[in-house]
Amino acid sequence: MQTGDFFAALWEDYLKLAPQARDIRAMFGGAQVVNDHVAFRTFDHPAIALAVLEQPLLEMGYRRDAPYRFPDKHLSAWGYIPANADDPLIFLSELHIGQLSAAAQAIIEQLLADLPSPCVTGAEIFYSGRHWPAPSWAQYQALAAESEYAAWLSLHGFHANHFTIAVHKLGVSLAEVANKVAAAGYPMNTAGGVIKGTEQDLLIQASTMAQPVPFDFADAGLQNVPGCYYEFAQRFCDPAGQLYQGFVAASASRIFESTNQSVSM
Repeated sequence: MQTGDFFAALWEDYLKLAPQARDIRAMFGGAQVVNDHVAFRTFDHPAIALAVLEQPLLEMGYRRDAPYRFPDKHLSAWGYIPANADDPLIFLSELHIGQLSAAAQAIIEQLLADLPSPCVTGAEIFYSGRHWPAPSWAQYQALAAESEYAAWLSLHGFHANHFTIAVHKLGVSLAEVANKVAAAGYPMNTAGGVIKGTEQDLLIQASTMAQPVPFDFADAGLQNVPGCYYEFAQRFCDPAGQLYQGFVAASASRIFESTNQSVSM
């Protein structure tokens, strides 16, 4: 798949869970806005583990750049750099099921019990949604109490959980962008402060909170759950004059919380 086709399809799919993103992007130039990166989530189940899901990315010319660890959230991740500098970066993370409680493991293992192996056939996997039965309301709440990441993923499956405006391409500061978005009525992620990171990190970030979307639970009817969110990133050049292409684990850890139901609902 060509990367242009991939990101066009991914954006349209993303809007279903982040309808606010179209209006936010329009505030900064619409289709002319440069997308800094997109991020995806998965479980470390053998059929859909990071090492499996990354194969279509590698086939599109992406390469692994750096690993990231989030012990408190039971996550690990890799950043990926495209062959074409005009394409967005990619951040792919996975939840280590075995690090959760026995009860949470049992829920996830039940949901994923019938996954085909391999599950991945191409880049379309990243906007293919859920490949397992929907959890019950009780299962969803139990997962959320232990891992908001697991709860979100159990409902939604494979989508870009966020796109990211490249603020360094706008000619304004991240603070100006965040203030404009907040003034327009979009709740911001304030975990660790609205702006996460410092210029010394070579990357500063901010994000909205995920907008609530309805989900029809078989045993609880329609309930609002967190959908997807929009991020804003401003990158800086290193001492050699090269624009930083990585991520900052401490900031990313707080950005993950943009889909926390306790905050976004």
